[in-house]
Amino acid sequence: MSTTAIRSKDATTDARVGMIDLKLEVVLIPVSDVDRAKRFYGSLGWRLDADFITDKDHVVQFTPPGSQCSVHFGTNLTTAAPGSAQGMFLIVSDIQAARDELKRRGVEVSEVFHFAGFNRVDPAARLSGPAPDLPSYGSFVSFSDPDGNGWLLQEITTRLPGRVDATETAFGSASDLASAFRRAEAAHGEHEKRTGQRDVNWPEWYAAYMVAEQAGRELPL
Repeated sequence: MSTTAIRSKDATTDARVGMIDLKLEVVLIPVSDVDRAKRFYGSLGWRLDADFITDKDHVVQFTPPGSQCSVHFGTNLTTAAPGSAQGMFLIVSDIQAARDELKRRGVEVSEVFHFAGFNRVDPAARLSGPAPDLPSYGSFVSFSDPDGNGWLLQEITTRLPGRVDATETAFGSASDLASAFRRAEAAHGEHEKRTGQRDVNWPEWYAAYMVAEQAGRELPL
């Protein structure tokens, strides 16, 4: 069983909801051993932003590649139990490539799976394999840090309308940009089959496709 994400009629399409920008930049995760957590997140290839040590405290911050939000952990930062942070999402454009990279780095990672509906708690709702027809938002991989804090990788290739600033096109990494080019190339091949001729203006077509895909607008045919 697969699900299709439908934008609520109440969802805003304005990328600027309020008068003041509120940028989520740090997520605090509870760990029992700061040095062990530092080794783990460093092994993922995440950027080490801060590593402060005093006589009593140790605070570390990492940022995942392409992310505008960082993770923060250390001593005396939270009363939450180590391992209690669950369901933190990391967005990727190619779920299998992301899983392969985690495996290469020695991370114990799940197989690719999808959910039956929106239940994230019932184990029976987690179904093996990517979502049927490979819809954007539909396929996942999970892994945990040494304390059991749980992460979900979610594959997103086309954003729902209003989820990004339609006036800006940006990619978080070279691999994301390369994946967008590959999707545009495949779609352009279908475009040329429909028209029955070579499209000499393919750069413009690629650009229009990649901008529309990221903004969640109707894709060119």
